[in-house]
Amino acid sequence: MSVNITFLGGAGTVTGSKYLVTHEGQRLLVDCGLFQGYKQLRLRNWDPAPFAAADIDAVLLTHAHLDHSGYLPLLVKQGFKGRVYATPATCDLCGILLPDSGHIQEEDAAFANRKGYSKHAPALPLYGKHDALVSLNALHAQQIGKTFSPLPGWQVTFSSAGHILGAASALVEVAGRRILFSGDLGRPDDMLMNAPDLPPDADTVLIESTYGNREHPKEDVLAELGPALQRVAARGGVAVVPVFAVGRAQAILYAIAQLKAKGDIPHGLPIFLDSPMAVHTSELYQRHPDAHKLDDEGLRALKHVATMIETPEASKALAKRHGPMVILAASGMATGGRVLHHLEHYLPDHRNMVILTGYQAPGTRGATLAEGSAWVRMHGRDIEVNAEVVQLQSSSAHADATQLVDWLKHMKNAPSQVYVVHGEAAAADALRQRIERELQWRAVVPEHGSTWPT
Repeated sequence: MSVNITFLGGAGTVTGSKYLVTHEGQRLLVDCGLFQGYKQLRLRNWDPAPFAAADIDAVLLTHAHLDHSGYLPLLVKQGFKGRVYATPATCDLCGILLPDSGHIQEEDAAFANRKGYSKHAPALPLYGKHDALVSLNALHAQQIGKTFSPLPGWQVTFSSAGHILGAASALVEVAGRRILFSGDLGRPDDMLMNAPDLPPDADTVLIESTYGNREHPKEDVLAELGPALQRVAARGGVAVVPVFAVGRAQAILYAIAQLKAKGDIPHGLPIFLDSPMAVHTSELYQRHPDAHKLDDEGLRALKHVATMIETPEASKALAKRHGPMVILAASGMATGGRVLHHLEHYLPDHRNMVILTGYQAPGTRGATLAEGSAWVRMHGRDIEVNAEVVQLQSSSAHADATQLVDWLKHMKNAPSQVYVVHGEAAAADALRQRIERELQWRAVVPEHGSTWPT
């Protein structure tokens, strides 16, 4: 029997990654992500899954970001009984991200019910903190570079993908077929993370395409971030920086530490990291020293450049402070979490600033701000945008189009098929065209829900 892949997420969009690999009745799910962004995508999280959770035999996670891992608590809640395999750092990060995701959903539902702005009565979370904690029992850590067997007759080998702590590409071998899942590939010139490992040979490749139609600018993040922070400090304003608690928060903290050390921004400019999840994630960099470039001095900079805000009371107290100051808070696309309250408070004042630090998926509040909208909707009402909005172009943790093609070029033999995934339509199709034109490989952008052979 053939080996097939069904694209249940991350197809035609940059979110919700789920790839179901089937062979002779066995089912391996590669990534188990939440859909984010446009409402029609987010509603997919509530749709009945196109499979029975109990019929999934095992799960692989390429990394811990919620668009790759965030559906796991629901999968377990629906009856999944198998094991979930991931790198040690990914397991550690899931222990932070998944309970936080459940907690935020419970808080958002409770807030909506108190304020009465939800169309549902009552508003309910997709899953709660307890569901997430239960799902962590399914995690089983596997070292990068060591082959293991998630199912009888199947073999998997993780290789480093850069991107964030623990991020991996996954080579799946079954029935004589070699299928390579790139996961989210990092940049070879990333400030914090090591470059991705070179890809192994494979018959079939799934390549991400987040930046499949774009090139990163030559200037580094310091050259962009420094002048922005100088401007907001000079006018006594507050810079609100939506950050991904895993990866982006640490990169921006490290950049701020460098800017202060060089005297490019005032040494006394107060910096606050208002995200318990980001605080705990920063501690993991010490636990996994081989997964990043930071030395002891860099690790100390992460720890001491900002005041760490953990309690809700301390977070609310920030609103009583006067600028200048910088507040880093999750989430990175302003889809939820504490950053919403800071945006609601500071957006109307022209002295303030919002600094967007990474990819903003269409349909998110971050994308709305990046597009220059005069209003953004939060907590059931429209908030006027008078603050300056700055989008950093050089801080992405994803490889750009040329870097993606260069990674593929390192395969010694051409695969028989490439599937371009994890990208919006324009980005995915642009990368497909480059692969066909420059490498002369067969490439296709699969549709959501479609099944293809390997």
